[in-house]
This record gives sequence, structure tokens and C-alpha cells, in this order.
Amino acid sequence: MPDLSQIVKAYDIRGVVPDQWDEALAQLFGAAFVEVTGADAIVVGHDMRPSSPGLSRAFARGAAERGADVTEIGLCSTDQLYFASGQLDLPGAMFTASHNPAQYNGIKLCRAGAAPVGQDTGLGEIRELVKSWAESGPPATEAPAGSLTTRDVLDDYAAYLRGLVDIGGIRPLRVVVDAGNGMGGHTVPTVFDGLPLTLDAMYFELDGTFPNHEANPLDPANIVDLQQRVRETGADLGLAFDGDADRCFVVDERGEPVSPSAITALVASRELAKHHGGTVIHNCITSHSVPEVVAEAGGTAVRTRVGHSFIKAEMARTGAIFGGEHSAHYYFRDFWNADTGMLAALHVLAALGGQQGPLSGLVAEYDRYASSGEINSTVEDQAGRLAAVEETYGDREGVTLDRLDGLTVTGPDWWFNIRASNTEPLLRLNVEAKDEAGVRQVQEEVLALVRA
Repeated sequence: MPDLSQIVKAYDIRGVVPDQWDEALAQLFGAAFVEVTGADAIVVGHDMRPSSPGLSRAFARGAAERGADVTEIGLCSTDQLYFASGQLDLPGAMFTASHNPAQYNGIKLCRAGAAPVGQDTGLGEIRELVKSWAESGPPATEAPAGSLTTRDVLDDYAAYLRGLVDIGGIRPLRVVVDAGNGMGGHTVPTVFDGLPLTLDAMYFELDGTFPNHEANPLDPANIVDLQQRVRETGADLGLAFDGDADRCFVVDERGEPVSPSAITALVASRELAKHHGGTVIHNCITSHSVPEVVAEAGGTAVRTRVGHSFIKAEMARTGAIFGGEHSAHYYFRDFWNADTGMLAALHVLAALGGQQGPLSGLVAEYDRYASSGEINSTVEDQAGRLAAVEETYGDREGVTLDRLDGLTVTGPDWWFNIRASNTEPLLRLNVEAKDEAGVRQVQEEVLALVRA
């Protein structure tokens, strides 16, 4: 029996195939998912990894054996699966390992209406059931076996997204898209079809071995090709999607990355123009530009811990219209509070195409500060180093501290957050200040304490 604690994570199931899990285990996960959710029907989709079709079908079989009718939507992005879960009002399972290397695969689970399933909302129960069934299989059920049917929802997904953004009046744009051989190559042509865009498609061939670069645009090394193509062709902007195409990264006409915080602020201002006085969620390491823009647009900003489960919980609790994270996850009330990088991309295209200036000029008002990006330090005594930082800054005049997530220290014209990794002996530091010199000064001082 594989060690389930190694593959059942806080928010999903993920591990190396077949070393850590295989189709037999996927079938048990399907049965347990039906048992825990009580669902009589579910929807299942998968990405382009070589192991995905077999794992997905095994899961579907396990679910059908417990009496659930299974709608298989086949190849899809993660947000396309969320769309199906929302539109069909069914629990869903997406087979993907997102940006992880080719030998990995996983399952992202949700309840009907794309409501998240995490460790405390069903995933822990699923793990325990699978563990108990490992030797002899699930107990017999009196329910008749469910059906397996296929359905293509790509056109419906694309039409739904386009209906959420006013894209009728945008000017012609030249757009480079790097799909990283991931699911963006499947969804982008249909979503962008009919828009006044000249599409320059990079790495659209679906290939779960990722022959060109890892499908993780958060790593600067993986957007170098995109940046170069934008500069060479004089494109208006570039977009990069991760492996399951639920995150979208943007580069401007100069090939310079646009920070996800700036995209969060831009989209927030557009959503607040539609939903006056609404609430916008942001995590504690997005730029201070975000709450400033939200306030200027007449909205209410609510700050949360890092992690999509916290964002989604606050979205539901507050009725927020939108939420954004530094990692380029963007959540929309109009999309069942789920994250969709494709909808964020349409907002960027509509904003850029609705005026005559370049993207760099457009986002300048949303990108107001200098930042360090996330800096990781390997530290054995995480608690001790955090205590040293807190002691150093705790008595300084004009400085405030909070512990919403790790330690956030705010000064007159700078702030930083330092958090311990849940899975590795790392401390993660993010610094923001009014200029680069301020960032360097704070960064050097904090790192000296952390790495002492």
C-alpha cells in the first residue's frame, strides 16, 4: 500500500506515477469520492499527461461502481472542469499535476458548484476510506452501477467566459501565447476565436512530457522564450499558462513581466466598475497597490492568508466579487468563486484593447511599488529565526507587526512578510518598498537575521 500521507496533500492528491500511485488507487479514490460526497452523479476531466486518460477512466469506473453516473469531459483545463462542475451542478474531479514534471499526476476535487474539497472539507475522509479499502476493496453496495457518458463542454466554457467580459469594442491586438505544451493549447484557440487578435501560438502541441520548458511560468526561466518572441515580433503583449491552464502570467510589449498584483488590481478595478461597492479578496503578500486601488474604486479590500482554500472561504463568507493571489490565481464570483486565469486574460485584453496606449502604460497605475519577489532561505530553526526577526523589529517606532500568516512587519514606506514553508525547511521572504533602494535595504537586513 502506498504511503497516502505522501500523496494526499492539503488541497489535492499528487504524486509520481506509478511509483506512488496508479490506476488501481485511482479507482479507489473514485469510489471514496462518491461515498464522501454522497453524489449520484459527478463530472471528470483530465489534462494531456500520458498517464491522465488511464487514471481518469479508472477513477470514473470506481465512482460508477458506487452508483454514480459519470460525465467524462475528456481533455480540459482545470478551470474548464470547474465550469462543468458549476454549470452542471455536479461534484468534479480533474486529473492534473499542474506545473509539476511529467512523471507526476494528481487529482483536484470539488463539490457541486466548484466548491473546494481540501483536507478539512472531505479530502481527509477520502484518504482514510481509501486506506481502509486498500486490502479488500470497498464494501458491497446495493446501488445499481452508474453510467459512463462523454460530453464536450469546450464551446460552452468559451462562450460563458466571453459573456463575462465586454470584448466587443477592443482594437486589434497582436498576442503571443506560450501554452507550455499544456492545456492552454486546447482552450486558447476556442476562447479567442472570433476576437480581433492576431494570435502567435507557442508550444500549443499537447505534450505532457514538456519538451520545451516546464509549464510553470512562475519560474522566470520558463517565460524567456515568450519574452523574446514578444520583443522580436513587436507584439502588444504575451500570455503564459501553466500546465493545467488555470493560471495566467502576463508580459508587456517590452517583454517585461507584469506582476500578478498589478493584474489583480487591474481586474479588481474592472469588476468594481460592474459591481459597485463590492468586496475584493487579496492575500497578505500581494502588493499594497491592491487595497489602494480597491479603495479608490469604491470597494472593500479583505486580506487573507496565502492559499486558495483561504481565498475561496473568504470569497464565500463575504460574497466577494473577485480575489487575487501573488501566484497568479484569480477568483471570480461569476465563476462559482473558482479560479480561472483565462477570464483574467480576457480582462487584460479588454482593458488594453479598450484604449490606445501600451500595456506598460496601462498597468503603471496599478504597479506602484518596488518588490523583491519571493526569496527562500533554508533554515532548520524556523521558529527561532522568526522570533529573532520579531524581536528586532518589535520595538521600533512607527513599525507594526501582525501574524495573520507568518510575520508581517510594516514600516513608514515599506513592509515585508516572512513565512515558514509547510513542507520544507524554508523561510519565504517578500519585501515591498517605495523604490528599489528601499527594497534592498530591508531585504539585506532581514536576510542577515534569517541566515545568521
